[in-house]
Amino acid sequence: MSNKNIRETRREKRQQQKTRELTRNLIIIAGVVLLVASGLIYGSTRPIGDIVEITPRDLPNVDGRQMGDPDAPVVVEVFEDFQCPACGNFTATVEPALIEDYVKTGKVLFIYRFYPFIDDRSATKESDQAANASMCASEQDKFWEYHDILFANQNGENIGGFSNRRLQAFAETLGLNMDTFNSCFEDSKYWDEIRQDVALAQTRAVTGTPTVFVNNQILSGFSYPIVQSAIETALATAP
Repeated sequence: MSNKNIRETRREKRQQQKTRELTRNLIIIAGVVLLVASGLIYGSTRPIGDIVEITPRDLPNVDGRQMGDPDAPVVVEVFEDFQCPACGNFTATVEPALIEDYVKTGKVLFIYRFYPFIDDRSATKESDQAANASMCASEQDKFWEYHDILFANQNGENIGGFSNRRLQAFAETLGLNMDTFNSCFEDSKYWDEIRQDVALAQTRAVTGTPTVFVNNQILSGFSYPIVQSAIETALATAP
């Protein structure tokens, strides 16, 4: 075989190898695209699952994310993540006693603040989405009802418990105007407000949730005895 033929044969083999590699890469890319598309389709069509309904609470002087007398001598703030199990425990055990003993009696203004830190470990951003959804509910005077239904339906962290479809289903369960809610929710309307709370938390040494402040003083824990003791101390020194 002449040198020319040898070169042509080698060139043909190289071209065939490139063609095989290109075909293989295209197949891999197509497979990845198919998997992503399948995931998106499943995420938008999978069953919503059961929803735990709530009984609306009798809450005093509600104004968005706060409740109680705006001129109360003590301000209690809690930074929470809607996916945080300890926050769910705080809502179920500490919050009712706090409201009954101090908010309803005009001694405490209670403020809820966002700190969706669990999303730092995930790309699904269910905590952020839940926070935004709660603010969209607040537009229809249902922040605390939405707050309660979120905690009642906690189901692990970033595994679909607060998927967009479930967050919308919670709103529907509460009887919200869905056109108004969806417009707000899909626009991530309250993203900046949520980030402002996160920035505030970082300036105040918040590292986890729930973190409670009484008159701007961070507490070492969030059990009711700790919160109650701090409130009583603040009341004793209030003007």
